[in-house]
Amino acid sequence: MENLLARARAWLDEDPDPETREELRALIDACAAGDEAAADACGLLADQFSGTLQFGTAGLRGALGAGPNRMNRVVVSRAAAGLARYLRDNGHVDGAVVVGYDARKNSDVFARDTAQVLSGAGLHALLLPKPLPTPVLAFAIRYAGACAGVMVTASHNPPRDNGYKVYLGDGSQITPPADEQIAAAIAAVGPMASIPRDTEWETLDDSIVDAYLDRAVQAVDAKRLGAADLRGLRVVSTALHGVGGAVLAAAFERAGFAKPVPVPEQQDPDPTFHTVAFPNPEEPGAIDLALALAEECDADLVIANDPDADRCAVAVPVRAGRDGPAWRMLRGDEVGALLGAYLAERGGARVFATTIVSSSLLGQIARRHGIDYRETLTGFKWLAKVEGLTYAYEEALGYCVDPDGVRDKDGISAALLIAELVATLKADGRGLEDELERLAAEYGRHATDQLSIRVDEPELIERMMAGLRSAPPKELAGLAVARVDDLSLGSSGVPPTDGLRLALEGGARVVVRPSGTEPKLKCYIEVVTQGSAADAAARLDALKRALAQALGG
Repeated sequence: MENLLARARAWLDEDPDPETREELRALIDACAAGDEAAADACGLLADQFSGTLQFGTAGLRGALGAGPNRMNRVVVSRAAAGLARYLRDNGHVDGAVVVGYDARKNSDVFARDTAQVLSGAGLHALLLPKPLPTPVLAFAIRYAGACAGVMVTASHNPPRDNGYKVYLGDGSQITPPADEQIAAAIAAVGPMASIPRDTEWETLDDSIVDAYLDRAVQAVDAKRLGAADLRGLRVVSTALHGVGGAVLAAAFERAGFAKPVPVPEQQDPDPTFHTVAFPNPEEPGAIDLALALAEECDADLVIANDPDADRCAVAVPVRAGRDGPAWRMLRGDEVGALLGAYLAERGGARVFATTIVSSSLLGQIARRHGIDYRETLTGFKWLAKVEGLTYAYEEALGYCVDPDGVRDKDGISAALLIAELVATLKADGRGLEDELERLAAEYGRHATDQLSIRVDEPELIERMMAGLRSAPPKELAGLAVARVDDLSLGSSGVPPTDGLRLALEGGARVVVRPSGTEPKLKCYIEVVTQGSAADAAARLDALKRALAQALGG
């Protein structure tokens, strides 16, 4: 206990933030007092000092608070100093680094700390002018010719979290070995007092947002539609209390569409995310307000961005006469296929890419149109590295429709392209559901779903994966397992990763892998059928049950 208190007091001496200093001082006093509250205080203190928030390919992400295992000004300053050292060691002695931030608690503070530390290291820090979407930061790196970028955001994590995402000069997120090298440089940073700081960074003006918007609207082929078709499209949007609302509205107007009707309760940035249990459009209930407003407005389309607007969810009205809800949110694989088919048919596409856990339909679309097709590990840090990339998506609502402008997922430009597709279909008296049926008739109905098995002990995941490797099932839901690929061995140019891919008869597929961020096993299921949507859903449900039984979940 004395060692824990000594480490906490040493941290307190370095912490420049009055709020986390007060929080930490109260915990230290309570823990040292030995009264009834001591056990809880010591437990929390032990957790905050149980280790160091690890820097990886997603940068940093964690709960706000004092200590090395939380997001705070000390952790962020050390991360910035390590990044600066990495950049200087790799020849960027006085290069530019763009720093962006969203509207979460302390995002602006962490961004300013980062700019100070980078400037103190002799780098040219360019701070974005206000809280802005992550795609604006990714764009600004390439636009400014910077050697790196930092985005302070926790995307769609809970309100208590914040994060620190690092990009290199090509505008894409870091991948190995850069992440390991930056982590080593962070670990070598000395005391806070040894980190030089300089307040002479440059704050960019709103012209960077204009430049991003000018680029984003190029996703829309205005020649395909008349002004009346664009202006006549009725779109409801929600920013989910994030930073995408104003930028999305400006993008739609600049592209010639009518301004989307926003969900007023969720339009303005709010770090408490008070109308949703979890600020992720995939979560149940997150877009209910948007769907209710769409019903009132007789809208054609609902667009929901996550809080940093790099993801885009799409909801559509269900065809008249069909039982069930009036609106349906499309799966990421459905939107990915719709955009891929539209871009393929528009012409000019060269290379499509998606991840090993996404639907196989995009590959079929690419082959039909003579387009090169690649698969990568999960995450846009890998997709963005595909050479010659024209279009990429991942099933978790991430779409890159202009990799030469934003080499990352971009929920703004993706929303514009979806709106163009919906307007095009509307002009022919059709909708996205009709287009999905057309793709099903042409390529077979590809239906996807997920099964997640959460555990209390991470070791259980290792045991489940080991059991699956040593004795994979011979069949699932009556479908023979034709092939088992151990992804830890690497295959088809994809680096090794902990996972298994089971190819089943009839084109069905299951990918099983541990989550990279949570204590759970994730299973990605796909079936291919010539039957109805109801038939596909029944097959998916049967596979989910059989897989859960096979894994003991």
